[in-house]
Parts: sequence; structure tokens; C-alpha cells
Amino acid sequence: MLAFRFAPRGISHTPITRRSFATSATKEVKDVKEVKEVPTAAAGNKKKDKFTIGKDGKIKVEFGVNPYKSYKMDAPAPVATTSKEELLKFFRDMTLWRRVEIAADNLYKAKHVRGFLHLYNGQEAIVAGYEAALTKDDHVITAYRDHANFMGRGGSPFEVISELIGKAGGCSAGKGGSMHFYKRDANFHGGNGIVGAQVPIGAGVAFALKYQQKPNVCIAMYGDGAANQGQNYEAFNMAALWKLPVIFVCENNKYGMGTSAERSSANTEYYTRGDAVPGIKIDAMNVLSVKAGFEYAKQHALTKGPLIVEAETYRYMGHSMSDPGLAYRTRDEVAAIKADRDPIDKVKFYLLENKLSTEEELKEIEKEIKKEVDEAQKKAMEGDWPEIKELYNNVYTEKGYYVRHTNLEDSVVVE
Repeated sequence: MLAFRFAPRGISHTPITRRSFATSATKEVKDVKEVKEVPTAAAGNKKKDKFTIGKDGKIKVEFGVNPYKSYKMDAPAPVATTSKEELLKFFRDMTLWRRVEIAADNLYKAKHVRGFLHLYNGQEAIVAGYEAALTKDDHVITAYRDHANFMGRGGSPFEVISELIGKAGGCSAGKGGSMHFYKRDANFHGGNGIVGAQVPIGAGVAFALKYQQKPNVCIAMYGDGAANQGQNYEAFNMAALWKLPVIFVCENNKYGMGTSAERSSANTEYYTRGDAVPGIKIDAMNVLSVKAGFEYAKQHALTKGPLIVEAETYRYMGHSMSDPGLAYRTRDEVAAIKADRDPIDKVKFYLLENKLSTEEELKEIEKEIKKEVDEAQKKAMEGDWPEIKELYNNVYTEKGYYVRHTNLEDSVVVE
């Protein structure tokens, strides 16, 4: 039986300041075709991001507001590179993941999903950004808000929905549920229900990578609510001693269940809490700043050892389905973040403002995604339940299995 220990997350509203920057990330894009200044938020922030679009299609983005802060290391340059194709992929992926979460929400309310369900709405830029900086030979391990992480590693909406409703077509054969998604062929290690327990496991994966002399990193993710867990600091210490290629990622979505940082943490600057482990803080509502930040973090992890990345984001939904999410914050607060900083709207704004796409094209993508998710849901609902033998698979014993029924006389021993 699993024991669940929930620690508060936090809320941090620290102003972003300029720091020293690495010059390698600030190379000019040659053969400039056009330069545009774009507001940093769709609501019209006065400070603008500057787009420089090259004749070869490469785009350089200089952030109007520096999205980075650092601790015991230089911060990344406030610059990202991208392309029309990548921006369209970001838009499609994040829209797909949110549509799947909407379907999961509805299925839970219709009682097709049992147990816990934690939704990722609002945080999609983290997964989209780090996946753009990694390869599938890199490793990822996270906590229980894991649906988008699984799809970012190549998992399908059908596998997600099947797992949520307990069908055999799910990524864990219908036996894991929402908190235990895995994708072994893409080095995704879950999906972990115990708060903070995945952090030392991620350090162990990084140890294996170093031991095997592989040129890859492991991302070990945890929420700001898990930031006070003791095993985190044991993992930080070992990683620093052995210079392991691990990126510890604190997803600061502002609230640990319903508790703010001021009530739970003496130090709410999560990226500074590694002692000897350096850190950076990223505006994780912008997929481009996340991508550039993780490119920088990966290079650091491979050459210098571990670091902490605080991905500052926002959770639109409650902590889980039992939490309406409004007892500790107002509707106006949530609405303001959605209006000003939504990660999908941000990419949409970039595409439209720079004439890289049209409203009609983006609406067509949204229409295709809705159809894809609807079809995945229908297929999952019609899918088979796991076979009885799945009860005994992955249970490591050579003895007969005693299966306790709710009625004692119906219990059985299976040889």
C-alpha cells in the first residue's frame, strides 16, 4: 500500500534582474530578413521581445524582460533560437496536452477515472521546452502530475486515456493509473506517487549514465511542495560529490495543495537551495525561455555536474480533482495569469504577430487535435480490460499467489 506525504508548495513573486551572460548563446543570425518587436505577454506588456528572422528561416529571439536568475553560476543569455516549424510544433504539442487533460477532467467527473488525478493545465511549456533541448537518450523522472511528460516522450493520447480508465491499452497496462505513467523505450521513469521520492532515483539514473560513460543527462523533477523533503538534500549532496549529470527541476507552480511558500518555506528561492549545487531560475510560462534555459543547463550538467532549475509556472486547476483550487486564491488571480501569461497563447501570439501562421491555420490545428483526442477517448472506452493474469505479472515471487477477495470465502490461491 502506498503512503502519501504531501508537503506545501509555494508562491514566489521575486523581481527578475539582469546577470552576467554566456557569450556563446548570443551569436547573431546571419542574412537577416526582418526584425520585429513583440510584447512579452499577449496582454501587451510594454517591454518587448525582438524577433530577428533570417532568410534561412532561423529566428533569434531577444527577450525584452530577462527570464533568468542564477545562483553560484552565470545565467543563460536572454536569447533563444527557434524556427517557424518549431513554434508550430510547440503550439500543437501544448494544445494537444491540454486537450487531453480536459478530456481527463471530464472522464473523472463522469466517474470513468478512479483514484487520484492531477492535471497539468498551465504548465505545458516546461515539458515542451525541455524536450526541445533533450534527446530521447536523455532520461526523465517526475512526480505524479505526469501526463504531459509521458506524451512529451512520445506517448499517445490513447495510451494516456486508457491508463486513466484502467484499460489494457494504457502505458502501464491499466494497472498504474494517473500517477504511474512509464515509457521505458524513451527513458521516462515515471510517474511517482511518493512526494520527493523520485529525486534520489533521478540522481541514481545520472550515476548510471556517468558510470557507463554516456553523454546524456537525467532530469529529476519535483514540485515546490516537495522542496522541503530531506531526501532531496541527500541527493543534492551525492550528486555534487560525484559531479553527476543531473538537472534537478523544481516546478514552482505557486501552491502546494493550498499552502503558499511564506507559510511553508524559510527560503522561497528554490533555485538557491542546493548549497554547493548551483542553480538558475526560468520564466517557465514561455516555452522559448525554457528551451534555451535547458540547453544551457544540459551543457552545464555534462561538463560541470549537477544544478537546480526552478521552473516558475502556474497551475490553473486545483492540486487534484478533490481541490476546486479557489479556497486559497481568487478567480481573478487565475484569470489574470491565463490572460497575461498563458504559454499556448504566447506561442500563438508569436506566430501571428510575425506572420508565421494565420488564425485560420491555427484553428484548423485545434480542430484536428480535438478530433484526435475524441477518437483516442472513444477507442480507449471501447478497449479491453486487463486480463486476470495481469494481477500476477511483475510480482516477483516463485510461490503461489494468495488473492484476498472482499469475501474471505472467495479468496483463492493461484499456483
